[in-house]
Amino acid sequence: MGGGSVKILLAITQAFALTMSVAFIVYVVVIVVPYLRRKPAPVGDAADFTWHFFVPCRDEQTVIRETVRYLRSTFRHAHVWVVDDDSEDRTARVVKSIWRRNGGYDPYLHLVPRRRPEARTGKGDALNAAYQALNRWMGPDASREDVVVVVVDADGRPAGNCLEVCAADHLFGDETIGAVQLDVWMGNADSRPPGKNWFSRAFGLKLAQMQDLEFRTAIAAIQTSRGFTGTISMGGNGQFTRLSALDSIAGPDEQPWRGSLLEDFELGVHLLTAGWRTGYTPDSHVKQEGLYSLRRFLVQRTRWGQGTMQCSRYLRRIWDSPHVSTLGAAEMMYYLAQPWMQLLGSLLYPIPFILLLFTTAGDPAQVWTWFADDGAWILFAIYGSFGLLPFIVWGPIYQFKCLKSRNLLRGLGMGFAYALYIYTFYITSWRALFRLVRGRNGWSKTRRNTEQAPGVKVALDS
Repeated sequence: MGGGSVKILLAITQAFALTMSVAFIVYVVVIVVPYLRRKPAPVGDAADFTWHFFVPCRDEQTVIRETVRYLRSTFRHAHVWVVDDDSEDRTARVVKSIWRRNGGYDPYLHLVPRRRPEARTGKGDALNAAYQALNRWMGPDASREDVVVVVVDADGRPAGNCLEVCAADHLFGDETIGAVQLDVWMGNADSRPPGKNWFSRAFGLKLAQMQDLEFRTAIAAIQTSRGFTGTISMGGNGQFTRLSALDSIAGPDEQPWRGSLLEDFELGVHLLTAGWRTGYTPDSHVKQEGLYSLRRFLVQRTRWGQGTMQCSRYLRRIWDSPHVSTLGAAEMMYYLAQPWMQLLGSLLYPIPFILLLFTTAGDPAQVWTWFADDGAWILFAIYGSFGLLPFIVWGPIYQFKCLKSRNLLRGLGMGFAYALYIYTFYITSWRALFRLVRGRNGWSKTRRNTEQAPGVKVALDS
């Protein structure tokens, strides 16, 4: 390989470096700055609405007791609907033991049992069962405009102020708002996990912290920026939806949630294309359990990636909808393209380095001259830096804004760790693609940190 190869390598590196630089500047202006400038908004009166928590459960005996107790004690006038998705453990028994209270029964706690073959087919189906049970309980003549459904995971802990925050005039106080998503925090981000050795404990804690950083900074910033495009998406935890909005998309089968593995984003698509607006608030939050295990984390993110790929079938629906702006449609299409772009990126991003390797092997002296005299190392530095900066920047932001710490070095360390964390999505995108190609579309539940492997029984109090 001679000078021609070096010129090709130079051109490719220049193009990649320029693209990375421009993309990062746009990223900062559109996403980072609005997130940092946002101020808390006024709250509303939670008594203006009736609240119903939906808690889908599939083998959740390790966490459901404390979750139900928390919801019933924190939100005393809200109803809690626990969906037992044909659990193979004692989930239903635990809920029934809470339901029987001092010789009576808790009228605000409801158990929705499901049995196979209809059960264990996905979170969306479990939520549909709760929706149908709520319809039967309310009756056909009940008012539905002021009823809000709240989806909470079995380990979820919504903040005590979430109802009044969501009742604000700019959220459910606005009749055009069909759904609101809370900020998501990892409740165990500062709790070192048990483990056999120091490394496993340190790694588990850092993995939970990366999930907390991801949701409280990068995802929160993206959701904030979506307020300008009108395409705020729903999450699987801390998802508030007006009952009349669910009614508008449920159809005759009473199924507002559909069959995608990413049922939360899918719900948002149907609401937006039906003419509803969606909201997001970081003024309240829901805490959930961050995963300590890399294997369980990869299973979870593979499911999310595959769900995003499945939702690509809504591209035409989004583009043709008169309720979604051109800018909003472009943003949603960009989101749906993410796993495919990660697949492509995993093939394209290494190209300059691979060419450099082959060029060096063919003519080491010329390549060394190129680096030393022509300053090619600057291009590679720009290429590598701007590929990392969109992720590294969130480390110091997380440190200053979320942890209220001014330790810049630790913030930069968190940023580099987050960049490595993000690169696992290249792995999960390929795993998702293989599952999709093989027709493996089943819903795979991610086991909790305290949950044993299948086949291992856990003794719990009834």
